[in-house]
Amino acid sequence: MEKDMEENRKDYVEYMVEEAQRLLAIDSPSGYTKKAAEYLCGVYREMGYEPRLTVKGGVLVKLCEGACPPKAGETPASVEMGADPSQGPILLMAHTDTLGAMVSGITAEGRLKLTPLGGLNPNNTEAENCRIITRSGKIYTGTFQLANASIHVNREFNDKKRGYDSMEVLLDELAENADDVKKLGIMTGDIVCFDPRTVVTPSGYIKSRFLDDKLSTAILLGYARYLKEEGITPARTIYQHITVFEEVGHGACASVPEDVTELLSVDMGCVGDGLSCTERQVSICSKDSHGPYHYDVVSSLIDAAQKAGVDYAVDVYPYYGSDADAALDAGIDARHGLIGPGVYASHGYERSHRDGVKNTFELLKAYLG
Repeated sequence: MEKDMEENRKDYVEYMVEEAQRLLAIDSPSGYTKKAAEYLCGVYREMGYEPRLTVKGGVLVKLCEGACPPKAGETPASVEMGADPSQGPILLMAHTDTLGAMVSGITAEGRLKLTPLGGLNPNNTEAENCRIITRSGKIYTGTFQLANASIHVNREFNDKKRGYDSMEVLLDELAENADDVKKLGIMTGDIVCFDPRTVVTPSGYIKSRFLDDKLSTAILLGYARYLKEEGITPARTIYQHITVFEEVGHGACASVPEDVTELLSVDMGCVGDGLSCTERQVSICSKDSHGPYHYDVVSSLIDAAQKAGVDYAVDVYPYYGSDADAALDAGIDARHGLIGPGVYASHGYERSHRDGVKNTFELLKAYLG
């Protein structure tokens, strides 16, 4: 019995997959993340940490004071005077905000027009079930469809370009005109959340909307649990910040602790044409659309992966921006890097694998010591 308990206690990958499923079940498009943040605070507290909510609504927590803390008064500015930034405090970042939409208008026929929150693509959300959350807290369901969606009626169905001007939400309520919709309490500005449709297959594949970035948020929870349960004190001070506005570009623009010298985004790794990463690997990003990641950080991540026998890939992401990019854009003086489990069909119905989770976790362990 004791052996079984010990094995269960150390099955961190299973824990991370389960936490991802719990997070995915909590609607949290950008701008509507309070419930997800509250859940995360509760998980951290159960582990014995002391998380706090940032003013913007993210979750910031200090995991440990490093075994080799900086000297009193040492800040990132002192790097210029000879301090080694690779030994300074590090901020690990993931984001729990997801893509979603907002009601932008009500048609004369009682349908809802939407505007996206983040890069939600209409081509990837046609015929998807969704929830409309009113300002009073009442929730209605509906389906996002092409206008005039019956193929037996609409001869232009196949040729019609999918876009927010040509698509609409059909409410699962008797709503035949705009007044009917307004009587339900639905109005412009209401949040629209799409079903994640989460599935974990026996072969280890994890399929869901919004793996970006709830899967890596769960990985950070697993790493926090690992440090606490194993009683490990790394050489560096480690913070975690779960941001809530990454999908709209300013998740990590604030709330970076003053002493931090390095930023490491743990987000989704890209999988697709021209890239080498698979869903079973951890991806190390060397450059994205904002430019190169810090050369020494990328080199150190590669070195750590090689020494630990982690299955990894190094790639350039052509159309991508991370929380680390946002922090640097905001003027934070720190080195930066980006890693994450390989995710296929990003911003659509995404897919990763338990092995990608494991390899990301193992790289964090190897890199942070």
